[in-house]
Amino acid sequence: MGSGMISRLEQLCIDKGLKMTEQRRVIARVLSDAADHPDVEQVYRRSIEIDPHISIATVYRTVRLFEEANILARHDFGDGRARYEEMPTDHHDHLIDIQSGRVIEFRNEDIEKLQRFVATELGYKLVGHRLELFAVPIDQSERRNS
Repeated sequence: MGSGMISRLEQLCIDKGLKMTEQRRVIARVLSDAADHPDVEQVYRRSIEIDPHISIATVYRTVRLFEEANILARHDFGDGRARYEEMPTDHHDHLIDIQSGRVIEFRNEDIEKLQRFVATELGYKLVGHRLELFAVPIDQSERRNS
């Protein structure tokens, strides 16, 4: 991304009236460009490649600020580290490979329907949910036997 362009996350910050310092811009850009769901340490490592003067404390404060402004979604995928992604515009669920830590986003209409059905059966209207599947890769021999 060219330095003249504003990242999606930075635009969200501006729209919400957050004061954007140069360091916050860098952190916003790192989070916008992340294809994974980085934790604060990963955000910090990527940020100091752009601006070596950013401290880990600044990253923690900025991530917390973005989270409180509903610009970032925080996830706990069971590895003891809070992981972050830009607040999704469309709903999706996550499958977490517990061996590699890889996070795969997916959407499945059957699961969506089943969740609404369960809520209705229990006398509720579903207004939101979060689904995280924890998995390990199937080895080829298991795949053939199933």
